[in-house]
Amino acid sequence: MAQKNDGAQPAPKTESHDPAFPEAFLQFMRTGWREDPIAVAPLPEVPNYEKRRAALSEAFPGETLVIPSGNEKVRANDTEYSFRPGSDFFYLTGDRDPDSVLILHPTASGHEAVLFTRERNSKETDRFFRDRNGELWVGRTHTLAEKATEIGLETASLGHLGSALALSAPGRTRVLRGLDPNIDRAVLAYEPDRDKPRDRELARVISELKLVKDEWEIAQLQDAIDATVRGFEDVARILPADRGVKERLLEGVFGLRARHDGNDVGYSSIVGGGAHATILHWVRNTGVTTPGELLLMDMGVEGHNLYTADVTRTVPVSGTFTPLQRQVYDIVYASQQAGIDAVRPGVLFKDVHQVCMRVLAEGLHDLNLLPVSVDEAMAEDSTVYRRWTLHGFGHMLGIDVHDCSNARNETYREGALGEGYVLTVEPGLYFQPEDELVPEELRGLGIRIEDDVLVTADGCRNLSDGLPRTSGEVETWLAAQREAGPRLPG
Repeated sequence: MAQKNDGAQPAPKTESHDPAFPEAFLQFMRTGWREDPIAVAPLPEVPNYEKRRAALSEAFPGETLVIPSGNEKVRANDTEYSFRPGSDFFYLTGDRDPDSVLILHPTASGHEAVLFTRERNSKETDRFFRDRNGELWVGRTHTLAEKATEIGLETASLGHLGSALALSAPGRTRVLRGLDPNIDRAVLAYEPDRDKPRDRELARVISELKLVKDEWEIAQLQDAIDATVRGFEDVARILPADRGVKERLLEGVFGLRARHDGNDVGYSSIVGGGAHATILHWVRNTGVTTPGELLLMDMGVEGHNLYTADVTRTVPVSGTFTPLQRQVYDIVYASQQAGIDAVRPGVLFKDVHQVCMRVLAEGLHDLNLLPVSVDEAMAEDSTVYRRWTLHGFGHMLGIDVHDCSNARNETYREGALGEGYVLTVEPGLYFQPEDELVPEELRGLGIRIEDDVLVTADGCRNLSDGLPRTSGEVETWLAAQREAGPRLPG
């Protein structure tokens, strides 16, 4: 790939407490360094990125498309969160660096793609040791040519981005907004009267392209899910049956697996012991497990190529469900199984939801909790059953844990499932500790079962079937993991 390697660099990144180096030290640092080249080759998935850019190009002929990777975010003072590129940007490029911007310039035959990115802070200038993005601080980085080779994209210095944006035709530019405020402001400066719905359409088209996963994406998801299975096994192996442990210990054990086998966790792990299981997004994980209670764990490994798993299991800490715990668990399992059985091409997303919810409503009726009949509870002008199951049956999954979120309702929530879609099926029942409309023995009980499902030509495949789902299988699995004992990732 051709490269463009001239132009200014952003200002050096320094801190107020950095020392003022004497000239003798500066001169000494500029000498005696060997240049070690690194071997680069095109990533095997480069053709996948090219196909995605071609599909996006076809959707917007004659228009300039601007897709940023995003910026690093400050965590506290001069420390930053670990950077993860914007999902849509990575989906189209495979590049992982902050501040990069993909621009698709219109041509007579489609678009020319150029990646504007940071130049290497090499030892040719003092930046390599004075800039906090220099190589003595962050390690060897790619030259523009090396990056162009690796990801199959023409590259240009970030210093040329402003002039490239200025060349965009007014009224013919679309920007993926919300990732880089500098880009948002720059484009508005050139087009102060721009039509924001046009930008939303760019986000919508990318989301809808992401609905169907290709074979490479499915393999990435399977790798992340398999690592997640190992992470759940790790946790089960150190979960005592006879005493409490901190939820954060379990979170940390899973996090070790995620960092070892993947990039990180795909989202903040939910580890809820006892009544914490009834809090849908319990991510503080400040509690302690209790023998005799249940433990709900919603956790997923994000793989090396940023595709994430999303799996939930609820286990009895003591190793065996009580009769009431088993009764509620089996209701949730029946709901999930009914949903999985319903998943196939052509089935409406909302119909899978209805299948799962009816089983839950029937179970609530059997528990004598519904104030009306099942049919009345399921009616659109009622849905009172949702007091005990606030969320839907699932969501799309991929490079985001809630993938394709900018897709139109008619292609997602109101649309039909298609072959190659990957989605979660995750019904749950949650009885809050302070809920006076349920018997005392149910209060504080929360159960969810979640799996990641691929829509196939004739039905679906459960990608996370490496973990047990029925109540009996969960008990047997938990006992087997405990007998095997702790292990280090290897």
